[in-house]
Amino acid sequence: MPRDHRPAKSIRVLLAEDQGMMRGALALLLGLEADIEVVAQVGTGDAIVGAALESRPDVALLDIELPGISGLDAAALLREETPDCRVLILTTFGRPGYLRRAMEAGAAGFLVKDGPVEELAQAIRRVLTGETVIDPALAAAALGAGPNPLTARECDVLKASADGATVADIASKLHLSESTVRNYLSSAIGKTATRNRMEALREARHQGWL
Repeated sequence: MPRDHRPAKSIRVLLAEDQGMMRGALALLLGLEADIEVVAQVGTGDAIVGAALESRPDVALLDIELPGISGLDAAALLREETPDCRVLILTTFGRPGYLRRAMEAGAAGFLVKDGPVEELAQAIRRVLTGETVIDPALAAAALGAGPNPLTARECDVLKASADGATVADIASKLHLSESTVRNYLSSAIGKTATRNRMEALREARHQGWL
C-alpha cells in the first residue's frame, strides 16, 4: 500500500526469518496492512540487535531457529538493548520448552506459522498495547509439560556434544575437566530417560529445552 494511504503512525516491524521466500512473503503480506510497516528484514540471529538499533521497530517478529544466535537469545538481548521493542516469536516448532524460554527471555507473544496472516497482524497490534499473545493449544501443552529438568550447564554440555564432539572436545570448549563433562552428560541422559548423549540431545531439542 502506498505510504500516503497509511495512518500517520504505522506500527514499525522488524522481521527475522532465515528462509528468504518465507521472509519475503511475510513482509509482503504484512505490508498490505494499512497500519503496519516492515522497516527491517534479517536472515540471521546475529543481525537482529544491530538492525533493531538502526531501524527502531515497535515490534520484532522473530523465528527461533536462525543462523548464528537463536531468536530466543536475540529476544533476551533486545530486552536489554531496545526495551521499548515488543518481541513476538513466530515459529514452525510449537514446543512447550520453547514457549517457556521465550517468556523467560521477555517475549510478548508466541505463535506458530500455520495461522492466517490476519491473525498475525492482530497479534502484532495486541502486543503493542501491552497484551501477551500465545497460541492457545501451545499454552495448554506447556502447562502440562512441566519445567525444563536440565540445568544450564547440562544444556551447554549437550549442545557442545553435537556433531560427534568427544568428551575431550567438550571439556576444552567449555573449560571443564573431562570428568565433569562426563558427570553432566550422565545426569542429562538420566533426566531425559535416554540411553546415550545423542539420544539425550535429540530429546532435549524435541522438547524445546535447548
